[in-house]
Amino acid sequence: MRHRKKINHLGRKAEHRQALLSNLAVALIMHKRIKTTVAKAKALRPYIEPLITRAKEDTTHNRRIAFKYLKNKYAVKELFNEVAKKVEDRPGGYTRILKLGYRKGDGAEMAIIELVDYNPNYTQNPAALAGEKKRRTRRGGKKKTEQEQLQEQTQTTEAQQQEEQPVEQSEQQESTEGQNNQAEQASEQSTEQAEDNKQEQQDSSQTPEQN
Repeated sequence: MRHRKKINHLGRKAEHRQALLSNLAVALIMHKRIKTTVAKAKALRPYIEPLITRAKEDTTHNRRIAFKYLKNKYAVKELFNEVAKKVEDRPGGYTRILKLGYRKGDGAEMAIIELVDYNPNYTQNPAALAGEKKRRTRRGGKKKTEQEQLQEQTQTTEAQQQEEQPVEQSEQQESTEGQNNQAEQASEQSTEQAEDNKQEQQDSSQTPEQN
């Protein structure tokens, strides 16, 4: 029975297991993402996350402790100078495990373990993404209440009235312009008739004088 056995020995002795986890941690720090089995990835997570937490406080003591576990000065430098700055605002949970399926040869379950803040697909601004997302609704949707229907009807009638008002105004302007034109024509005709009558009277007055 597996009672109270929290450590996965990974089929190795203690020295071999420590060396394996140390090498995996160095590879993860240097490459930010590695591919391994699910069992090794789950064993690596509690090994490396305390080291990342220590790296947030850059002291000689913490650097020596990290070197004790990693045994690689380049990995320690990368951890304290680059990774710690990237994860300084994150309170734990620095790694992510993504399962890939089963390996063909022995059927082992494979996974990718990565540092969360180094994956741009998961670290975009959520506000920008929310603005880009389109609202999706079901075809049926919610039934509108009577008040909403009345509001829509009033809005449509007001819009129709606003559209009809300029048309009526244009028609009135056209009718007034036509009436003005008719009045002008009638006045011109009346003046012409008056002038003709005056000329006829003058002609009639001149004819007897010549005789």
